[in-house]
Amino acid sequence: MTTPVHVAVAVIKNAEKQVLLALRQAHQHQGGLWEFPGGKVELDESVFDALVRETKEELAVTILAARPLIKLSHEYSDKSVLLDVWCVDAFSGTPHGREGQSLRWCDITDLIDDDFPAANVGIIKALRQE
Repeated sequence: MTTPVHVAVAVIKNAEKQVLLALRQAHQHQGGLWEFPGGKVELDESVFDALVRETKEELAVTILAARPLIKLSHEYSDKSVLLDVWCVDAFSGTPHGREGQSLRWCDITDLIDDDFPAANVGIIKALRQE
């Protein structure tokens, strides 16, 4: 078994209680699927700091308030991931794909498991129970 990639994941909600989704680019692992934004936690970096850094780098937003939601582990055939998922309840800035990725807002009830990497299915379930 490989060492899991530790990923800070941001479930960013707007005033209408929709969540922000980013489309994984074709060249990325699980490309062409939607995801909750985020990225790898660097060595000696807290998950919250990684969350703030990644959302600023990827989306041009600053997190103002966030809370832990769930931690999930998943084994793909080629890699293992540990998703450290946080709900972002307040942020500043207007999200846009700074790395060329498409973004969209989606109602939680409209999230479809098959549109996401398998590791994200647990996030969707947790959001529906919140």
